[in-house]
Amino acid sequence: MLSVLQAPVTLVQRVPTADADDVIELPFEARQKARQRVVMTSGREAFIKLTRGRVLRGGDCLASADGFVVRVDAAIESLSEVSGDDAMLARAAYHLGNRHVWVQIDRDAVRYQTDHVLDRMLTQLDFRITHVEAPFEPEAGAYDGHSH
Repeated sequence: MLSVLQAPVTLVQRVPTADADDVIELPFEARQKARQRVVMTSGREAFIKLTRGRVLRGGDCLASADGFVVRVDAAIESLSEVSGDDAMLARAAYHLGNRHVWVQIDRDAVRYQTDHVLDRMLTQLDFRITHVEAPFEPEAGAYDGHSH
């Protein structure tokens, strides 16, 4: 019996969290793009065709014009993590922000996408860096969702 290939689905809008028909797992870099071709966990292709200006977050749901819903999961990525007391974390966030680096600020750590130059800079400033594999959900920023 031959399997029938399903046509790609075009995802055109964000919808409130809902029961999803499929899932896409994307790293942060891909979640910044409003238009792209992706492969869902089922193996079926999809086209994301959204208005620009907002980053996709893990748990966001997208839908096609005919109501096919896809949940976005944040992929596991290689991250560098700085830990320490509040003052140390504030200093680390300052130095990374001063270089326009996306940062994820958690209760006990600041994370950023692993970059050996940034790792070396922070090590030279006496920060301890560890490497972790985890989803990356950086701070949205003051203008998230607004057009410039």
